[in-house]
Amino acid sequence: MDYNLQHIALGVDIGGSHITSAAVDMNTKTIIPGTLSTAPVDNTAQADEILAIWAETLRKVLAKVQLFNVRGIGFAMPGPFDYVKGISLIRGVSKYENLYGVNVGKAISSRLGIPCDCQVRFMNDASSFAVGEAWAGKAKDYKRSVAITLGTGFGSAFIDERIPVVDGPQVPKMGCVYHLPFENGIADEYFSTRWLVSRYNELTGNNVTGAKDVADAAKSTPEAKAVFDEFGDNLGTFLSPWFKRFEAEVLVIGGNISHAYDLFGPAFEKKLSESDCSIKISLSELKEDAALLGSAYLLDESFWKAVQHALPLM
Repeated sequence: MDYNLQHIALGVDIGGSHITSAAVDMNTKTIIPGTLSTAPVDNTAQADEILAIWAETLRKVLAKVQLFNVRGIGFAMPGPFDYVKGISLIRGVSKYENLYGVNVGKAISSRLGIPCDCQVRFMNDASSFAVGEAWAGKAKDYKRSVAITLGTGFGSAFIDERIPVVDGPQVPKMGCVYHLPFENGIADEYFSTRWLVSRYNELTGNNVTGAKDVADAAKSTPEAKAVFDEFGDNLGTFLSPWFKRFEAEVLVIGGNISHAYDLFGPAFEKKLSESDCSIKISLSELKEDAALLGSAYLLDESFWKAVQHALPLM
């Protein structure tokens, strides 16, 4: 296959304890086979150590393509982060706090020694997942979509014509829902692994540590099945008003908990129906690749121009 004329962009997904990167063919909207590289990262390490691991991972990807064919690098990055200037604003949490104030774009470019015309761009990680689904995944045939990731946290993004919607009357502040109030706390506390685990342990007196433990127990334990029913019912109650307000056509669900959709999905769909909320529901097939594709899409100039207004509000 001909990858000339800078048809390649690197997508990078920065997770809480790892980095994953791959080369993306911008013409076919696919990850180039054999280019995926991942590495564990100690998110409490000093900035130089973190950046060194990130740069080495990217170097391995670049070694598998010709640099003159690479248009640039796109990062799916957790916040808080200055997505315009490429500067980390993370502090007050345990992960990546030592990157606070670091210009990640310049630091990575310097370590890699990449040409000055090779752009390094950034977008919120949940937005990158949603954009990847809208560009090349389950939402590609729809104008308005919502994507959520259910795992250690509750990621979300509202998408209109592939562009994240981050302000206005149809979406919550910042275009995401994790911070919104729900019951006795915020949504992130209820729609994540820690709620499933704590609720199951509360009902049974057990001491499991992961959502998969609860899912396995649901095959034979009514208490575990009840936890997933409650999870789905709560999720439908919480999300249905936003789906209707945004006039979303499709919801794409990713994250580790999505693998248990058969356990919480029926209660979720029942609540949506009771709320007169009509929306197509799809489970992500791209999974982790969606964020890689979405971040690489930052190197599409028309998308980059259109998304600039949203980046400061993520």
